[in-house]
Amino acid sequence: MTRTEAWRGGACLALLMLAACRTTPPPAPPASAEWSERRPQLQALQHFSLKGRIALSAGDSGFNANLRWLQDGDDSQVSLEGPLGVGGMQISARGTQLDVLNSRGEHISSDAAHAELRARLGFDVPLTSLRYWVLGVPNPATPAQEILDAEQQRLASLAQDGWQVSYAAYASAGAEALPARLTLERETVRVRLLIEDWRL
Repeated sequence: MTRTEAWRGGACLALLMLAACRTTPPPAPPASAEWSERRPQLQALQHFSLKGRIALSAGDSGFNANLRWLQDGDDSQVSLEGPLGVGGMQISARGTQLDVLNSRGEHISSDAAHAELRARLGFDVPLTSLRYWVLGVPNPATPAQEILDAEQQRLASLAQDGWQVSYAAYASAGAEALPARLTLERETVRVRLLIEDWRL
């Protein structure tokens, strides 16, 4: 083998290794139960965490950020980090109760926290329903319209509380298939979530 052939072979191997390193969500496992069984099981999940990224556009404004979510019973802890244009933010929610710790270190609660979040993000965040939507199920407390991927027994999209939620990809989380890419839309607001890591 000549030196040129050896170099070409090494270059080809390097390209193949780079292609193999691309970060793609692991394939979702096949559904193990009918949707009518899986939906209430997922809605009943009280403890989970996720890490990923969020891209938001609301009217003429928008931002991208890293996202961390910890769900512990009724308590949601959401962290947005990165060059948001709004700075980092820690959000704690329990029902309609809301606390925000902004990038200036200010701790804001109740109605002022809702106003702060609306001013920073450009819309009212549906945190109560979002904790279900990220799991790929509707909020059981309000009516929803579901479009089911019948073959995979999971949601393709849903409409609830004035929001349209579309599920583009699922990934494996233990024995379960959970959303890896989803988009929320309402009027001029679009929120895209890329979930890179699930913990149940």
